[in-house]
Amino acid sequence: MSDEGAYAVSFQRARQPVVGRVTVPGSKSITNRALICAAMARGPSNLVGVLDSEDTRVMIDAWIALGLSVEWDKSAKTISLVGCNGQPPHPMGDLHIANSGTSIRFLTAALAATHGEYTLDGVPRMRERPIGDLIDGLRGLGANVFSLNHSHPNCPPVRVVANGLNGGIGNVAGDVSSQFLSGMMMASPYAKTTVVIRVIGDLVSKPYVDMTVAVMKSFGVEMRMHQGDDGLEYAVEAPQSYVGCDYSIEPDASAASYFLGAAAITGGSMRIDGLSFDALQGDVQFARVLGKMGCHVSSGVDFIEVSGRASRGIDIDMNWISDTVQTLAAVALFADGPTRVRGVAHNRHKETDRIGDLACELRRLGAGVDEHDDGLTIHPKQLIGADLKTYRDHRMAMSLSLIGLKIPDVRILDPKCTEKTYPHFFEDMGAVLGQVPKYDFEGE
Repeated sequence: MSDEGAYAVSFQRARQPVVGRVTVPGSKSITNRALICAAMARGPSNLVGVLDSEDTRVMIDAWIALGLSVEWDKSAKTISLVGCNGQPPHPMGDLHIANSGTSIRFLTAALAATHGEYTLDGVPRMRERPIGDLIDGLRGLGANVFSLNHSHPNCPPVRVVANGLNGGIGNVAGDVSSQFLSGMMMASPYAKTTVVIRVIGDLVSKPYVDMTVAVMKSFGVEMRMHQGDDGLEYAVEAPQSYVGCDYSIEPDASAASYFLGAAAITGGSMRIDGLSFDALQGDVQFARVLGKMGCHVSSGVDFIEVSGRASRGIDIDMNWISDTVQTLAAVALFADGPTRVRGVAHNRHKETDRIGDLACELRRLGAGVDEHDDGLTIHPKQLIGADLKTYRDHRMAMSLSLIGLKIPDVRILDPKCTEKTYPHFFEDMGAVLGQVPKYDFEGE
């Protein structure tokens, strides 16, 4: 059943441990990086394992609006396109990016390296999400990029009056979002001279930057990293061009965390096919976090499996896999003892405040939660059912739904928000659970 028009969804309480295996859809993060490189490349590319979600659709729609011909076979999960070699056929456009942080940040940087005039905007929440550090970094490379947002001048809408990038040395803050650095990195090959990007401050979510380096390499561009006197520096020779290629996209490790979490909460067993600990995505390490909580973890060249209950609370820095914090929170509710999550202050600037709003919803269930600047502490208590708000955040919806496997009468409001990265999540999870998710609709 589709969740079109649904205002709430729930699962029945699991009467026995959840056992199964699943292949989750393609990685959103890799899909959008591959789309940037393929669209800017010289020659044709064929992408396999493409994720169909709101975040990837707005990226694809943007390149179509800019004049690229994109053949997308959704059933086969493939895209074929011929890149623009650094200059879109339509050198102007107003691009609607919904609430896709990767899309607006990557496109802003890529289009700054072209010639043309573009405006990028999104939903109201997008106009509260920071992009000022990226704007400053691009200006350091000679770009004419500025915010049109008078209320929040460091947020979208963004105006790009592009006349290429000069190159040289650019600085970018690393403590709000690694996407700023990744965007600048992917645009750098099209600068007029060699680019050196200096990271100011601590770099959050570094595995995503490593992912960017790997995707760029697959499209023929080497990015060099070294530790400078003042921090990390990334350098690329320019000008050069990506070269179109055949590229296979991994299953989404962040999406896999929800299925692993279902096993950890109920003491079952879940195998994720198509992923290994050698994957590009740092979020595969969430399985090892569950191992610290008492689960058994096994893996091979093309699978990761978690079994047993997450029986003990932990104290852990999640900076490197911050997109799985909400999944961990759901699991931590059923552990023996408190769980302290650290190092994720940047989570407050995501689709919603993933610290403050998460704490609010956990308290709605009766959990004890201490909120900190950089995370939270979760104290397991006797829980009660509740209607849980999602704040239009796909990860709130998917992670909090796991709580209903142990606690009756837990309903997830606005389930349609999962379209951002995983439109069929509730159906896929229901298939693993052997039940049909219960949807409630407006007017009923």
